[in-house]
Amino acid sequence: MKITEITNGIHYVGVNDRCKYKFENLWPLPYGVSYNAYLITDKKNVLIDTVDAAYTDRLLDNITEIIGDGKIDYLIINHMEPDHSASIQFIRQKYPQMTIVGNIKTLEMVKGYYGIDDNTLCIKNGESLSIGKRTLTFHLTPMVHWPETMMTYVNEDKLIFSGDAFGCFGTLDGGITDSQLNTDKYWSEMVRYYSNIVGKYGPAVQTALKKLSDIEIKTICSTHGPIWEKEITRVIGIYDRLSQYEGEPGVVIAYGSMYGHTEQMAEEVKFFNEKLKATDTPYILIGPGRWGTRDKLTGIPVLWSDISKARIIVEQGLRDFP
Repeated sequence: MKITEITNGIHYVGVNDRCKYKFENLWPLPYGVSYNAYLITDKKNVLIDTVDAAYTDRLLDNITEIIGDGKIDYLIINHMEPDHSASIQFIRQKYPQMTIVGNIKTLEMVKGYYGIDDNTLCIKNGESLSIGKRTLTFHLTPMVHWPETMMTYVNEDKLIFSGDAFGCFGTLDGGITDSQLNTDKYWSEMVRYYSNIVGKYGPAVQTALKKLSDIEIKTICSTHGPIWEKEITRVIGIYDRLSQYEGEPGVVIAYGSMYGHTEQMAEEVKFFNEKLKATDTPYILIGPGRWGTRDKLTGIPVLWSDISKARIIVEQGLRDFP
């Protein structure tokens, strides 16, 4: 892998995973996923996060390509999920004098997960660490999306290492920044990533966004997906909208079909919706049983307040069905 310098002295040392079929054994990865780690070379060399254990050797090779036989002085841990922390013990073995930096919850997890509790530095929200020409400031962002999550801001470069926040599924193919990549595939993958990974922590995301609102950000370096420079406003806007649980205009037809019959019903609903949408006709579709009915005891209740603005109401019923 050719190591890419994001800006002078800040390097990408992450990896692509095109082998994993499902993220956390749950969510399909049609475009793969990247595990992003970063290296700052200054008076002190600083590694920001690590990668999945399956790619530790590649991470170490990437680091060596930049600093050769040099040492890592600090490892900053923004997030402790195994896809970002599982290489910690191996990194410590190669760089035994390396200081591990994290907040109190992070360091508790490091000890619990990997049995490491020596040569650590516990930081608090708003504290800073000088590494030479640069100063790093730490912003704790709990429950975005784990209790220990935080972000690390490089004051001089106005660059933020954001952990999982502002991340998305998808490997980095042929580049690492949004100006080097065709970003088309990442927008839907960002929504899918947010809804499945971060979704229920909307209030925590809003708190984090407010905390970051006074900081000038020119570059976002997440632990998954592209490095954002050109599209920062759009990326933050997506996270802001989704964390407020705001939807987009449209219709979602959700169904489960064991034998295909409900799928056929869903297809009919889709056809019906497209037909009425073409004529700009508001409607409410009421169906039988648990799928929807006027009877609140057997399905979804529909009240006058629900239908008062509809110009047409279509009821799908069965013979002798109440």
